[in-house]
Amino acid sequence: MRLRILDGSKRDRFVRALEQRGSTDLTQVEPAVRRIVNDVRRNGDRALRRYASRWDGLGKSEPVRVSQAELHEAWQKTSPELQEAIQQAASNIRRYCEWQKPEEWRREIHPGVCVGQLVRPLESVGCYVPGGRYPLPSTLLMTVIPAQVAGVPQIRVASPHPAQATLAAAAFLGVREIYRVGGAQAIAALAYGTESIPRVNKLVGPGNRYVTAAKKLVAFDCAIEFLAGPTEAVFISEEGDPVLIACDLVAQAEHDTDALCVLLTNSGDLAEAVQTEVQRRTKTNPVAAESLAGRGAILLVSTLDEAVEMANRIAPEHLTLPAALAPAVQNAGSIFLNEFTPQSAGDYISGPNHVLPTGGMALVRGGLSVLDYVRIISCQEISRKGIREIAPPGIVLAEAEGLRGHAESLRVRCSHA
Repeated sequence: MRLRILDGSKRDRFVRALEQRGSTDLTQVEPAVRRIVNDVRRNGDRALRRYASRWDGLGKSEPVRVSQAELHEAWQKTSPELQEAIQQAASNIRRYCEWQKPEEWRREIHPGVCVGQLVRPLESVGCYVPGGRYPLPSTLLMTVIPAQVAGVPQIRVASPHPAQATLAAAAFLGVREIYRVGGAQAIAALAYGTESIPRVNKLVGPGNRYVTAAKKLVAFDCAIEFLAGPTEAVFISEEGDPVLIACDLVAQAEHDTDALCVLLTNSGDLAEAVQTEVQRRTKTNPVAAESLAGRGAILLVSTLDEAVEMANRIAPEHLTLPAALAPAVQNAGSIFLNEFTPQSAGDYISGPNHVLPTGGMALVRGGLSVLDYVRIISCQEISRKGIREIAPPGIVLAEAEGLRGHAESLRVRCSHA
C-alpha cells in the first residue's frame, strides 16, 4: 500500500481528525494495569518480582537492582566507537540543559518591596527507559542528564531487561540506582515504593500503553511530566529533496506501527516523488511500511503559510520546516529547521530533549526539560517603608472580597511601620 496523497475535503477531514486525536487510547489496558499497580502497591517486592519474572525476564534469584560491578563491566565491554558516541551525546545534552536551567533572582518592585524566585531541585525522580523492540540508551541520557543538571540527589532508573548499551550509558553518567524491571509494575514500584525500590517524587520517560496507563493511574500520588504516546512527525516543504524527506518519514515511522507521519507541501511533483521514494525505502522496513500505510499521509496545500496553519492545528511532537517559517510556529514539541536537520539528530545527539509531548499536548507544553526537575519558589520581603506603600491597595482588595482578617493583617502592620 502506498503513502496516501490527500487534498481538498479529504485533507481537511484528516486534519480535523488529528485535532481531536487526544492522548493514546488506554481504555483496553487500564483494567489490567490497575490490577498490577494495586498489587505492587499492596504487596511490594513479592508482586513486583512475579510480574518482572513473567514479562521482564528477571531470573528467580536475580537481584532487581543492577550492581555497580555490572555497570562497570558493561562500560568496559562497550566498543570505543559507542563509548565516544555516548560521551558526545551526553556532552551536548548536558550543555543544552545548563543553558536551559532557570536562575534565581531578586528585584525591588517598589521601594522597600523585594520579590524574587528560588530554584530548588526535586529530592528524587524515577526515569523510565524502554527496553522492548528497541533498547533506548538515548532515553537514559535524555531523562537522567536534566536531573543531574537540576541537582536532583536521588535518580532511579527502571528498564526491563536493560541492554548493555543502556547499562553502559548509566555507568558513564554515574547512575547509582538502576532496576531491571519495566511496564506498569515498574511505574507502581517507583510511585509507591517496595522493599527493593524506594519511592520517588516524580516519574519521567516514555513507554508503551501499559507504562502510559500506569503513569496516568499514579499521577495523583506521584507527579509525572506528561503522558507520551506514539511518535508524531510533521514535515513542511516546497522544494526539498524527496530522498531526505522520505528518509525522515521512514525514520520516525519505524518507531511504532501507530506512529503518525505527515508531509505538508504545495508541490504536487514533490508529493509524488516522496511517495515513490517512501515506497522504495519501506520494502525492507515492515514497521515503517505499516505505520505509513495506516496513519501516514501527504497533504497538498495551496501555500506554505496554509501548511504552517495546519501544523499548528495538529500540534505535532516533531516539526520540520524551512527556517523562514519558524516565527509562525505556535504548537510543536520540538522544531527542526531546514533539510539538513534530521529529526533523528534530536533523537540522539544535538542536545534538545527527545521526550516530547504527543496527542496534541504540544498545544500547552514543550518537551522534557530541566524545568521538570526543579521547583521554582516565589520569594518576597517587605520593609516598613514598603508596607506603608502597598498595604492600602491590599486592604481595599481584601475588603472587596469580604476577608476582614486579611485586611487587618495589612492594616496593623501599616500602623506599626
